[in-house]
Formats: sequence, C-alpha cells, structure tokens
Amino acid sequence: MVTGLDEFPIHQAPLPVTWAASSDRNFYDRSYFNAHDRTGDVFAIFGHGYYPNLGTKDAFFLVRRGDEQTAVHLSDAIDDDRLNQRIGGYRLEVIEPLKRLRVVLEETEGIAADLTWEGSFDALQEMPHVMRAGSRVTLDAQRFAQVGTWSGSFAIDGTEHVVTPDVWLGSRDRSWGIRPVGEAIPAGAPLVPEFEGMWWFYLPLRFDDYMICLIIQEEPDGHRALNDCHRVFRDGRIEQLGWPHVKIHYASGTRVPTRATVRCTTPDGEPLQLEVESRLAVPLHVGGGYGGDSDWSHGVWKGPDFTERLTYDLTAPEVAGRVMFGVIDHVGRAVCSEGGRQQEGWGLFEHGALGRHDPSGFADWFTLAP
Repeated sequence: MVTGLDEFPIHQAPLPVTWAASSDRNFYDRSYFNAHDRTGDVFAIFGHGYYPNLGTKDAFFLVRRGDEQTAVHLSDAIDDDRLNQRIGGYRLEVIEPLKRLRVVLEETEGIAADLTWEGSFDALQEMPHVMRAGSRVTLDAQRFAQVGTWSGSFAIDGTEHVVTPDVWLGSRDRSWGIRPVGEAIPAGAPLVPEFEGMWWFYLPLRFDDYMICLIIQEEPDGHRALNDCHRVFRDGRIEQLGWPHVKIHYASGTRVPTRATVRCTTPDGEPLQLEVESRLAVPLHVGGGYGGDSDWSHGVWKGPDFTERLTYDLTAPEVAGRVMFGVIDHVGRAVCSEGGRQQEGWGLFEHGALGRHDPSGFADWFTLAP
C-alpha cells in the first residue's frame, strides 16, 4: 500500500516503502536503548521493532533494580504509519534525526517513562553482520550505534527516577535486515556440523573526548567471524583500532563476566588499553525477548493491543539457571589508557559465551569458569 513515505525519494526497491524488499519472514527493523546513572543500582533497557512479513510490531521496557528484573511487553498488528512509531502506550519521537529522540511509555502495568536522548557523538555505521547455518542465511543485518545522555524520568509502581543528563548515560543502536524473529519455524535437515555455540562481545563506550565502539564475534574454535573497533571524536573523525585482544574475567562457577581487558592499537601503532568492569548485569533473555527468552520473543503474534508485565527474582534457581544461555548487558565502567594518560568512561558491556569456546576453556554448553 502506498503511504506518505512514498512522496520522498527514499526507495531502494520497486515497492512501496512499507513493503520489505525481502520476502524472508525474519525481516526486521528495530531500535534498542539503555539508560543508567553510573551507580549500578538501576539499569533500564528498552526498544521496539517492526516485522513486516509477520504483520506485527512490538516493544519492551526492562528494568533491573537490585535482584529484581521487571519487564513490560507491548505488541500489536503492524500499520503503515512508520513516521509515527507507536506500539500501544510506547512511542518513539524523532526530534532531530541521529541526534535527539524522545521515548515515551504511557503508564502500562505500573511502569511509565518520558525520556529524551541526546547523542554525544556522531552515530557510527557498523560493519555489516552476516551469519550462515550451512548454506542458509540466519542473520544479515546493518546497524548504527551511538552513545549519549538522557533527561526526563521513569517510574515503577509509583517510585520515580528523575533522569538528568549530567548523571544519566546510555547507548543505542538501530538495526534492520534478517535475524530470527517470530514463531519458531521447522529446522529442515540437521546442520552439519551442528551448531556448537558462539562468543559475542559488544562494547560502546562514552568518554569525554571520544566514543569507542567494539564488536567481536568468535566461533567455537576461536576463529573471529566479526571484528569491528572504531573511535569517534567530537570533530567527526573516525579511526580504526586494529585487531583487539580480549580477556574476559568470569565470576567463578558461572559464565557471568565481572570485567574485561581489551588491548587495541591506534593507526600509528601505539597501544590503547581498556579495562572495563561490570556494575550491574541484565540478562537480555530474561524478559527482554532476545535469543533464548522462554517468556517473550520479538515478532511473535500476541493478538491486537497486547500488554503484559513480568517480574523475575534473579536469585531464584529457575531464573539463575537460564543466565548462561544468553547474552548479558552490563552497566560498564571503563578506564582507557593511552600514551601515559588515563580517562574514565561509561557504557554498555555486552557479552555472551554460548556453548563451546576453546579460548575461554568452555568445552561445551555446560562448562563454567573455574
């Protein structure tokens, strides 16, 4: 169906803009945000997505405070008004593209938010990300990332958190393309070799003078399938930081990282080292809808105008036992050492060690750190 978007010269295929150029049922278009006050006391993660070939759109707002993680989910039938991004009481307003955004969650199941984002540096276009299972494409996506500050407030059951940009920081990304969404589909013939896991590390960090964004994905034998590390300066300059060497330190008896050491190289060959520590961990697959979430999955049809609230005790055995089977987002405090100078930064410390990973000493899905 032709919409107002088709008045603009933005077409990439001989189709109306609201129709996906790919017929793949897993086509998606989504936004991710996080916000924290640097204390490690609270971490909010939220986002929304459109799934044209599944006829759905959805959103979530996930907050961890102490050992409690609370999620609100919203879902509805997709519409053609893509200039007004709204799912139930959740909406995104683009005030100034790539710079200022507003996220509003009208009171839903006891949770409400009104938060305005200000990008601190230019958004960074990341490398294309492609994954295959045999000959089948399972992921083919483009993303951009940005770090920034938040202002406004959010409330949970009447407890309000006032958000000011001198304290509250975060990161965001926009991604679109192909990734597993919606209801499970028949697997087809067994994979040869079978899927043994993946190791993922994502690190968008905000410093006073620059942003550093690192993405690494490794296969079970340690082969690096994705390596992307850039620094963005306030004047818009972008430099590559080579082939980072990473050491993840895990809490004993878990796969939950406590800190990471990252050794990079600047374009002139000088060393740059990052020491990153976790201040608070949020497993994305416990209420966030990301891979391995047994309660909520992005793109699943829930019926019109759907909402629900789920609360988790992260110390409960049935919840704690799920943590190592998905990706965990952490409030990350970082120290960057370069040329005898140190600078403190904050951002997202995202990591998942799923299944076998020889360099980490994980022999299978159930091996834990010593």
